[in-house]
Amino acid sequence: MNQANTDIAARRTFRGSRDALLARAVDEPDLSWRVLITLNVFRLFVAVVLLVVFFAGGEPRAFGDRFPTLFSATASAYLVFAVVFGVVLRQRWADIRVQATTQTLVDIGAVTSLMYTSGGIASGLGGLLVVFVGAGSLVLPAQLPAILAAAATLSLLGAEVFTGLGGAETNYPAAGLLSAIVFSMALAAKPLASRIQDSEALARQRGVDLQNLSELNEYIVQHLRESIVVIDANNNIRLSNASAARLLGADEAVRGIPLESASAPLDEYVQRWRVDPGLSSHPEMTMVSDGGSARVTAHLAPLAKNDDREGPMLVFLEDASLMNARVQQSKLASLGRLSASIAHEIRNPVGAMSHAAQLLGESPVLTEDDKRLTEIIQTHSGRVSHIIDNVLQLSRRESSQPERVDLRPWIEDFAQEFTRTLELQEGELSISGVPDDIEVRMDRSHLRQVMWNLCDNAVKYASETGGILVELQAGRMATQERPYLEVCDHGNGVDPATAEKIFEPFYTERSGGTGLGLYISRELCELNRASLLYLDRPGGGSIFRIVFADPDRWESHDTTG
Repeated sequence: MNQANTDIAARRTFRGSRDALLARAVDEPDLSWRVLITLNVFRLFVAVVLLVVFFAGGEPRAFGDRFPTLFSATASAYLVFAVVFGVVLRQRWADIRVQATTQTLVDIGAVTSLMYTSGGIASGLGGLLVVFVGAGSLVLPAQLPAILAAAATLSLLGAEVFTGLGGAETNYPAAGLLSAIVFSMALAAKPLASRIQDSEALARQRGVDLQNLSELNEYIVQHLRESIVVIDANNNIRLSNASAARLLGADEAVRGIPLESASAPLDEYVQRWRVDPGLSSHPEMTMVSDGGSARVTAHLAPLAKNDDREGPMLVFLEDASLMNARVQQSKLASLGRLSASIAHEIRNPVGAMSHAAQLLGESPVLTEDDKRLTEIIQTHSGRVSHIIDNVLQLSRRESSQPERVDLRPWIEDFAQEFTRTLELQEGELSISGVPDDIEVRMDRSHLRQVMWNLCDNAVKYASETGGILVELQAGRMATQERPYLEVCDHGNGVDPATAEKIFEPFYTERSGGTGLGLYISRELCELNRASLLYLDRPGGGSIFRIVFADPDRWESHDTTG
């Protein structure tokens, strides 16, 4: 019952707003002003043409030959009136009805005078009254058009009478027919004007509805939790929201620009997908945003029928770090159960095998080959034990306890400790380009573990090229002002095909590695709302970049939450 009353009230409100709109359209119709302005332009044109024809023509004149002086004076005055009316209309100094009535009366008097000085109804100038009276009737209330038509009729017949009195030839039937036409036009114009005004008001209402709908759509798109970009067949951006622009690392005003300008990797992938039928019809790709501030996953969805790849396309963008954060709890629960099983079922047998191999290796009766076999057993038992420790470390990891950290002093202390522990030579680990005023927000123990893993990998892989040269750099992202920290080396780098796989658990290309170091490092970063990215280093080598969350924004969010 309440819902029905609400619907009825809504319909009444809509009808009331529509009626109010129609009333405003009748009271102050833009159509009326446009009619008067157009009519005045025609009036100005008629006056100019008549003067040009009068002064440029020879004897006998086409118009005004009977009373040339009166004709030229009337046409000149009519031109002056047209100019004055133009100014008045532009400024809207008087009420529209007053202006319409005054201008129509001037038209009737001027046209009648011009017709009389040109020989009466035979001059053809009387036909101008059909235009002026008919157009004026579109603007005036219902009673005035008939009165003006009567005035025009009397003027036409009076001019014809005076023409006959002056000895010129008269044509009363033509004058009567023209008067009837003027009356018919005046009476028919008002209903036509009402229908035009109603149609204009309805069109205005439809325009308001469409504008409201457009604004609603824009609001919905801009406040969607999903980041979306709509591109046309030419890979130009037609629609996007602010979150998509931020993920792409571009200016929010990306609408109308080529996709390549906002994200070159995404544009390259879309172009390849359009021409390669071997790719999935609804593909996705993971890329590093412009500026290297986040990993972004893009899902392509064609908008054309039958999944036409040449048509427009909807692109959903997702922050990979946020996606990983959403599944973090379930992942930790699964790892917890797995690690508990590993601890009970594997760790003890592996420890027993390692201890037995150690005791066996101390036996004096073993040959050198047998001792080599026991060393292999001990080495791989230790590797398995190390893997178990890493998995247990993941499962037992407590929630982060982030705090503000002055980055430069922290990096200097870390570099000193790391250099002393690994006994690096001077210059093998260097710090460059770290501003003094950068603060980050992260758990200190997590940051140390991540940096130790990254620097340890950099030293190991850089040593394969014949020399160790690791650089620590920091700064702020150009687009989002988020602080970052980089570990750069001069090793062989990572093949682009496997760049994303290096963060998968147990993936390694180095003999003796567990494949868990980078995986744990990324997990720790995401636990602190940071991102760990891999970038190719110009000239060879690798860059591992930690992009921290904005410390001020995070702190404000935690306080309000």
